[in-house]
Amino acid sequence: MVTPPQRRAHGPPVPSGHLQPSPPSSCQLPGRGTPPRPPHGPGRRRNDPQARAARGRKLQATPRKLLAVPRKLLANHRKLLANHRKLPANHRKLRIAPRKRKGVPGKMAAAGGTAAAPVCVLVLGMAGSGKTTFVQCLAAHLHGQRCPPYVINLDPAVHELPFPANIDIRDTVKYKEVMKQYGLGPNGGIVTSLNLFATRFDQVMKFIEKRQNASKYVIIDTPGQIEVFTWSASGTIITEALASSFPSVVVYVMDTSRSTNPITFMSNMLYACSILYKTKLPFIVVMNKTDIIDHSFAVEWMQDFETFQDALNQETSYVSNLTRSMSLVLDEFYSSLKVVGVSAVLGTGLDDFFVQLSKAVEEYEREYRPEYERLRKTLEKAQNKQKKDQLERLRKDMGPVCMQGNTLAGSDDASAMGPSELILTRGNLDEDEEERESDTDDIDHEVTEESHEEPAFKNFMQETRMRYQRRSNENE
Repeated sequence: MVTPPQRRAHGPPVPSGHLQPSPPSSCQLPGRGTPPRPPHGPGRRRNDPQARAARGRKLQATPRKLLAVPRKLLANHRKLLANHRKLPANHRKLRIAPRKRKGVPGKMAAAGGTAAAPVCVLVLGMAGSGKTTFVQCLAAHLHGQRCPPYVINLDPAVHELPFPANIDIRDTVKYKEVMKQYGLGPNGGIVTSLNLFATRFDQVMKFIEKRQNASKYVIIDTPGQIEVFTWSASGTIITEALASSFPSVVVYVMDTSRSTNPITFMSNMLYACSILYKTKLPFIVVMNKTDIIDHSFAVEWMQDFETFQDALNQETSYVSNLTRSMSLVLDEFYSSLKVVGVSAVLGTGLDDFFVQLSKAVEEYEREYRPEYERLRKTLEKAQNKQKKDQLERLRKDMGPVCMQGNTLAGSDDASAMGPSELILTRGNLDEDEEERESDTDDIDHEVTEESHEEPAFKNFMQETRMRYQRRSNENE
C-alpha cells in the first residue's frame, strides 16, 4: 500500500519513502537533535518578489504616517493658543460684570470705586414677636445666596441661639454675675449688661470695618424687652454709633396673629411711631407669622380709614374713642411706612423684604447721611471752639507771673517760668519725667510724697537760717 506524501511542519511536502523526523522529546535540549528553523521566519522566503513588494509599500507609507503626527500636534497647539488668548478676555468680563445672585439686591455704588459699606439691620420688636426666629431665617437665606451676613447678638439673657453669631454679648458680659454683683432683677441685669457692653462698642465697630468687604449685611438681634434697648442710654449709643458710620435700617417685627384686635394693632403702631421718631432712621415694619394669619387686614386698616373705623365700632370700651382719635393722627405716619408680610418659620416674603431694604438704604443715602454729616461737622466745630475758649480763658486768668526773690539751690530753668507757661509746656520739658509719670498705678504715693517733702524741708531750713543771720547782722 502506497502512503500519500506527507507535509512537513515547515517547508515542502516529504516524498514517500523518506522518514519524517520525530518531534523532540521533553528531555531533549533545544538545538540538539531538533530540526533547524528557517532563517527568515516560518514559511517566509527571502527572495519572494511579492514579499519584497509588500515591504517596499510599507516603507513608503511609514514616512507619510510620521509626517501626519506632527501636523496633528501643531493643530492641537494652535487650538490651545486660541483658548489661552480667550482667557484674559473672559477674565475682564467677569471683573466688569460680576454674576448677579437671585434674591439678593445688587451692590451699592460707592463713591470713588471703593468697597460699599455694609448695611446694618437693627431688629426690634415686642417679646414673643419672633425677632430671633426672623434673624435666623434671614441669616439662612443669605447663606443660601452665598452672601454670608455678620450677625451680632445683644441679648445677654438668651439661653441658646438658633444661628451662629460672629459677636455675642454673652462672651463679654455674664448676665447672672451682673445680677448677683449689683443685686438687680432680670430687666435691671439686662440694662446693666448692655451699658457695660456699650463701653466696648468701639471695638465692635472696628470688627465690622474689617469685615465690610466680606459681608454686605450686619444683622443685630436685640433683647426681648424692647424698652431695654429703645429707652436706655446704651441703645442710643449703639444706634448712633452704627448710623454715623454705616447705612442703618430699623426693622420692627410685629406679631400679626396678636394684632387682629384694632386696639392692639393701634398700640403696636404707636410704639413703632415712637421708635421711628426716636432713632430717626429708615423704618420697615415686618408683620411676622403670616403662616398663621394673612397680614392683608392690617394693610387694609392702614390704607383705608373707614375700614378701621368699622372695626373699631365693634369695640365698646372707652379705649376705642382714644384709638379712633389716634388713628387720624397716624395717617401721615402710614403714608410713608414700608410694610412687609413675612413668615419666619416658612421663609416666605423675604424677597419683598430685600426690595424694601434696598429702598430704605437709598433713603438713608439720600436723606439721613447728609444730616449725620452736617451734625458731625457742627459738633466738631463746637468742640474746637470750646477748646479755644477754655485755653484763652486760662491764659487770661493766669497771666504773666513775675518770680521774685532769689532762685533756690538746685532749681532748673523751668522754675523761672510763669504758671501759665508751665501749664502750656507741661510734658515737653523732659521726656524721662513724662515716661516716669505715665504709669501712676505702680507708684507708691507715700514714697513720692516723702521724696518731695525732704528737699522742700531743707530749702525751708536754709531760708530760715539766712533770715536769722540777716536779722542778727542788722541788730549788731
